[in-house]
Amino acid sequence: MGITTHPVTERTVMPFSDRLTSKRKERGLNQQQLADLVELHVTQLRRYEAGTAKPNLDVLRRLALVLQVSIDSLAFDDDERGPDDELKLQFEAISHFGPEDKEVARTVLEGLIIRHDSHKWDKARQPKDETTAAK
Repeated sequence: MGITTHPVTERTVMPFSDRLTSKRKERGLNQQQLADLVELHVTQLRRYEAGTAKPNLDVLRRLALVLQVSIDSLAFDDDERGPDDELKLQFEAISHFGPEDKEVARTVLEGLIIRHDSHKWDKARQPKDETTAAK
């Protein structure tokens, strides 16, 4: 498999298969040991690590428990779910706010998210071209 660049974020993204293999090796387990602990056939685990199959949620949960990691750490790269570079400093500053100021920031952000989503839905409902609008 290997590391790829995500087209939307331009971030380097490690595939699930590589993250799973890395976490297994960090725990000092071979494939058979991990498969046994997760109650999975080793052939299926090999498919996950080769990137030819993806686990369902139940298996993903068991893998995370046995490897003692979060499901997020198996599914996402470390910086894949955080704020983009343009907002990191602002979120870092907010993390130092007191409880009341954090609540104000949360309320403002939720309002902006709702506004953004409503604009997105409005655009989706608008006619695609003028011939559709005339009908």
